[in-house]
Amino acid sequence: MQSVAFTLSPSLPLRTPHAPRSASLSFHPLRLSASKSDPLTSNATSSSFTRRSWLHSSSSSFKFRPRNSDLDDRARFEARAASVPESASGDAAASGGLLKTLELGSLFGLWYLFNIYFNIYNKQVLKVYQFPVTVTLVQFAVGTVLVSFMWGLNLYKRPKITGAQLAAILPLALVHTFGNLFTNMSLGKVAVSFTHTIKAMEPFFSVVFSAMFLGEMPTPWVVGSLLPIVGGVALASVTEASFNWAGFWSAMASNVLNQSRNVLSKKVMVKKEDSMDNITLFSIITIMSFFLLAPVAFVMEGVKFTPTYLQSAGLNVRQVYIRSVLAALCFHAYQQVSYMILQRVSPVTHSVGNCVKRVVVIVSSVIFFQTPVSPVNAFGTAVALAGVFLYSRVKRIKPKAKTA
Repeated sequence: MQSVAFTLSPSLPLRTPHAPRSASLSFHPLRLSASKSDPLTSNATSSSFTRRSWLHSSSSSFKFRPRNSDLDDRARFEARAASVPESASGDAAASGGLLKTLELGSLFGLWYLFNIYFNIYNKQVLKVYQFPVTVTLVQFAVGTVLVSFMWGLNLYKRPKITGAQLAAILPLALVHTFGNLFTNMSLGKVAVSFTHTIKAMEPFFSVVFSAMFLGEMPTPWVVGSLLPIVGGVALASVTEASFNWAGFWSAMASNVLNQSRNVLSKKVMVKKEDSMDNITLFSIITIMSFFLLAPVAFVMEGVKFTPTYLQSAGLNVRQVYIRSVLAALCFHAYQQVSYMILQRVSPVTHSVGNCVKRVVVIVSSVIFFQTPVSPVNAFGTAVALAGVFLYSRVKRIKPKAKTA
């Protein structure tokens, strides 16, 4: 008897949408396999499909009957949840880690880029338009518009602020306002590179204020790292070609105010119900700074940002406006990106990144503005920046606990 066997093989692709499947099972990776009856697998699986091999006999009129051998074997299609291979999960983890690294690297790149352009555009405006209070007010005004835009379009959640919170934030807004004002005053008087060299003294004031108001005594390692900072700034100041006392003391005042802000932020907003994320806090401070500085600008400098006044002063109105707005946009952008980075890395890593940022800004400004730098001046700047880097590393070294 000649017979032709039609066998449904599990190696063939199963594409039919109406294949029987259990509604009570949910699988992620689905594996269909054919196997002989096994007490382990037959008890563990809740869905199986009996495999049939049909025989076509020439003695009958197209009668199909199952082969006994197949019935005895009771081969089944079994649907089982396959475990994800370790190599696949490892590849997924590596891919996710790579994406996070690329994202963090992009944020650092934007942080540095926005800083570079802010200092360049800001310096160009302050060289021809010597009204630093008005320039600072414009920067806060643009920031206020951006914050209002983000809140209005729900790009960032609008916070619910209480009167007690506003009272707690007010001291932070005051020191933030005048800290940025003194930075712009320094940039208008001396070279960008020199202003940022002086601002490398920030760790010194941070240690002093933390010890005075927070009772945080520095370790010997921290104190030792401050010596090259102070010595490097002193050496750079003595040999600075653009040195003048107004620019020097303005930068120093900016250091004092910025580090006072950091100390105040630790003393206020300590209650859990009063806490908020850094970006929200910065947005609120930006708006408050605008309203705090507006009357000061009108009293000290008057209304001198109109097209009529700029034209009478022989300035290119369009260029002054464009560069002022670009500087303000870069100022707000680099602050926002800085806080985004701080949410992803430790404060020590952020401090190291800030040190590198200062090096990048100094080098780029020297190249762009062709600032004359003597070898002794460059050495002093390098020593100060090296001290800042050393400070950021040793700050995390905690003193050993005293044993009784």
